[in-house]
Amino acid sequence: MAIGSLVLGIISVVMALFFAGFQWVGAITGIIGIILGALARKVPEKKGMATAGLVLSIIGFVLSIILFVACAACIGAIGAAGAANSLF
Repeated sequence: MAIGSLVLGIISVVMALFFAGFQWVGAITGIIGIILGALARKVPEKKGMATAGLVLSIIGFVLSIILFVACAACIGAIGAAGAANSLF
């Protein structure tokens, strides 16, 4: 579970930062990575890797949500600007 959390955390961060429009994939993999990381921290041998996966998953999830909201706000602003220009 620790390796899965680490892999999902890395995927979450990559999807959040590099693939515009795929932030929802980063958010979903971040949530699953958080769950796996929390469960894997109970195993003493894999605690370090599980912590790294948990941290990466949290960072990826938060970045995905922030960038998704920012993209939605930009699209809304562009749409509002287009609607305002059509009035004149």
